[in-house]
Amino acid sequence: MDPVSAALVGLVVMFLFMAFGMPIAFAMLLAGVLGNAYLLSIPAATHLLATNVWEQFSSYGLSVVPLFVLMGQFAYRAGVTERLYDAAYKWVGRLPGGLASTTIAACAGFSAICGSNSATAATMGTIALPEMRRYRYDPALSTASIAVGGTLGVVIPPSVVLIVIGVQTEQSLLRLFLAGIIPGLILALLFMLTILVMCLRNPKLGPLGPATSLKEKLASLSGVVETLILFVLVIGGLYMGWFTPSEAGAAGAFGALVIGVARRRLSLQGIVQSIIESVRISAMVVLLITGAVLFGRFLTVSRLPFALAEWASSLQVAPVLILLVVIVIYLIGGALMDALGFLVVTIPIFFPLAAALGYDPVWYTVVLTIVTTMGAVTPPVGVNVFIVHGLAPDIPMYTIFRGVGYFMLAYLLCLALMYFFPATVLFLPNALLG
Repeated sequence: MDPVSAALVGLVVMFLFMAFGMPIAFAMLLAGVLGNAYLLSIPAATHLLATNVWEQFSSYGLSVVPLFVLMGQFAYRAGVTERLYDAAYKWVGRLPGGLASTTIAACAGFSAICGSNSATAATMGTIALPEMRRYRYDPALSTASIAVGGTLGVVIPPSVVLIVIGVQTEQSLLRLFLAGIIPGLILALLFMLTILVMCLRNPKLGPLGPATSLKEKLASLSGVVETLILFVLVIGGLYMGWFTPSEAGAAGAFGALVIGVARRRLSLQGIVQSIIESVRISAMVVLLITGAVLFGRFLTVSRLPFALAEWASSLQVAPVLILLVVIVIYLIGGALMDALGFLVVTIPIFFPLAAALGYDPVWYTVVLTIVTTMGAVTPPVGVNVFIVHGLAPDIPMYTIFRGVGYFMLAYLLCLALMYFFPATVLFLPNALLG
């Protein structure tokens, strides 16, 4: 069997492992070991396994993951999210569907200090759902706004997905973080516009909230100050060269800890729970990256990514058509398995393809991030939908997925804006970093 055919068989074997319930990270590890053993030798495969596992778990670059996750955990338990939600509600709660728009705005704010879609959805769901129930919001709209709002956690920096792609493709994390800001805000605004249009057409979906005075609105802004301080500390520190990415994560985590202790909202038990949860999430991410790197070595040896890139560049079709095919593959893959897992599996395949088509790697990374967020809310494996359903078990999964369908156009419009106006992605990194 030639190497390219062996790689295709390896992909099939890996997906079979997943279909039989094997965790994604271990499926990639096992398929990578078997593939390297076939193409190279058993000693070479075991050597690659040992060295790759050691390199990833001892990697200084990956220390950024637990630190940013820990910052989000501390901020959540310090009550930062509650104050963010209150501030957003004072400003947009009076609009049609105002509570749902408040949820989107608060998700965007929390995403600036969290980096995880599931954590954002779970955190905002505990705060927003009771309020929307109290005001008799439509169940599909209320649950879907939480699910899609949570996806902003992996677009607006610091984003775990941007970190994963940046580590795998050896790109500047600061450049990727800056590139994600404008698309994330555009996506949040499109979500809010979707809610406004829906509730103008059918006011029963999201009744108006009570009016608030200008004085109350201005007073509520104090709840945004903590989030702004943490965001400026992290992104500003990176931009000014005060911190490396890992040091920025440590500074952000320490800042969130200080805020929680100063407000007397973060107990010793809360600190311990934050650390435990951060270790659990970080171990999952690092294992995924380790499996993806090893499987990527197998694909590199087989030369499948380069063969695919050469084939695509030889086609007499516009590059945008190939890009659309890649996006469809990601949408289907993200719907059938964990979106982050599918992403790390396919990065070694599709990044060389993007380079061959002439797409900017930073722009392409943000496009893949947006598409990956869609996988977190599409059936049958929309993790954010499962999280929201866990918070509201009386609302059927079908109802939540139906509500999510209202927001699909917003995702597609955001991708279209990014394609026709690449400056939406590249303006900030090019203007600030050159």
